[in-house]
Amino acid sequence: MQPVDQKTQIPAAAGADVLDVSLQNFRAEVMEESMRRLVLVDFWAPWCGPCKQLTPVLEKVVAARRGAVRLAKMNIDANPEIAQKMGIQSIPAVVAFHNGQMLDAFMGALPEGEVKAFIDRCIGPAAEDPEALFVEAQALLEAGELDSAEGVFARILTSAPDHAGALAGLARIAIARGALDEAKALLDAVPAKQNSSPAVAAARAALALQEQAGAVGDLAYLLARVENAPTDHQARYDLAVALNAAGRREAAAQELLNIIKRERGWNDDAARKLLLQLFDSWGPLDPTTRSARRQLSALLFS
Repeated sequence: MQPVDQKTQIPAAAGADVLDVSLQNFRAEVMEESMRRLVLVDFWAPWCGPCKQLTPVLEKVVAARRGAVRLAKMNIDANPEIAQKMGIQSIPAVVAFHNGQMLDAFMGALPEGEVKAFIDRCIGPAAEDPEALFVEAQALLEAGELDSAEGVFARILTSAPDHAGALAGLARIAIARGALDEAKALLDAVPAKQNSSPAVAAARAALALQEQAGAVGDLAYLLARVENAPTDHQARYDLAVALNAAGRREAAAQELLNIIKRERGWNDDAARKLLLQLFDSWGPLDPTTRSARRQLSALLFS
């Protein structure tokens, strides 16, 4: 069986996606409606235990297809004629109709995954929502699951190749792996009109910080410098850059807050400016951003 080409389908009607049908309205609600979209006919009966298990699954899967599929429920006790005509001998039985003809069928209370697979065979897999995938990928990225996040970002780009958030997410992964040239190329691919998006701005800030980290020196060396010279603000500033590159956000923020507390306007307000750059990189909802921003406000307005 070849899947129905959804691109050539007429848009679904505004009628219900789930409804009860009878002999009287079967032609209109099933046969005629199947000229517009896939229609699943669920043959059931009140005494059928497996039917009671299957029907909620069918309703859930159909609802997820957002109008691409209709579920027509037929009680064979009240309407035995069509079931007999189609040779339905056991229930639950589900028959798929398209273009006024039977396309495929299955019997028994299948689990949700198999029902989805049945519909996929009939009309192809459902289009994935790029924004829902982006939320999933961002969560994986924040959890440090880079390989999993990379796979989800890549899935977004298969259907939305200019998705700024996905390109920025892949750039963040490249930065975490030390592939700065790859990260720059990904960010260069972001359409100009999307350069101001928060995800892109955060990725660009992270890239700039990582490039800066390559010039400040070894973390252990910087820690020793600050320990030996607590008033050396440049050493502390460089240490903050290195700590951030090592993923130690809280420590990086504290070093910069230390400079601001000791000498607020040092080097043309460099510590505050770097701290704001870190906030851009981490994002406004990051716990360290929120904590350090509160501390910065307390210092500046005390």
